[in-house]
Amino acid sequence: MKLYLVPTPIGNLDDITLRAIKILQRVDAILAEDTRTSGVLLRHLNISKPLHSYHIFNEHQTVQRLVNQLKEGKTLALVSDAGTPGISDPGFLLVRACIQNNIPIECLPGPTAFVPALVNSGLPSDRFTFEGFLPHKKGRQTRLAELAGEERTMVFYESPHRLLKTLQQFADVFGADRPASVSRELTKLFEENQRGTLSELIAYFAQKTIKGELVVCVQGETGKKQKGHKASKRYEDDEDERDEDENDDNDE
Repeated sequence: MKLYLVPTPIGNLDDITLRAIKILQRVDAILAEDTRTSGVLLRHLNISKPLHSYHIFNEHQTVQRLVNQLKEGKTLALVSDAGTPGISDPGFLLVRACIQNNIPIECLPGPTAFVPALVNSGLPSDRFTFEGFLPHKKGRQTRLAELAGEERTMVFYESPHRLLKTLQQFADVFGADRPASVSRELTKLFEENQRGTLSELIAYFAQKTIKGELVVCVQGETGKKQKGHKASKRYEDDEDERDEDENDDNDE
């Protein structure tokens, strides 16, 4: 009886650890965010195990059933499409339920996108705050206002179609001259790490077709005067953003 949280590669399949392979080989079943995506990895590793869907749309309905299976003595591995389960991916609810039911949990170390993005950004990494995805609509203004005076390096996840809008909002709140970086497609063939001020990053990505998963790192407040202002109400009322959210895919 045990739940294993198994990080999977964020791009390069060679980043799977030997320990992760051993765990996936011996568990009774694997819980996957997308069984098709995880199936590709398992075939690459020559692992054949039952795959069951566990994602943001069904986790509330499936948690108790999984807890019951674990209580019956099964061992389960939870994986996400890429990276570490529970980091901007499903996992928290199941972990909490296992703790409440005294079910052992073992979390393996492994790939997660924000660590390489932060380290190679050139921004201070001794103290940082991971913000994940900002709220799409409700609460976005409040969150940005709360971060306006943040002194630690800030790390965000973002989707390609919202990157430019988010960078502009960051420039408005933190100042156009605030140093930042954007990491795209980490560990993959077309990996890109672009560094500069927020205004420079806006100009750069405005000329490009933006694809792939993104991590944005922004330097914290240093006390120097910035060309910025507080978040405005337009972030909550932006009609274009509402349209984007309605057509948004399930971000990782």
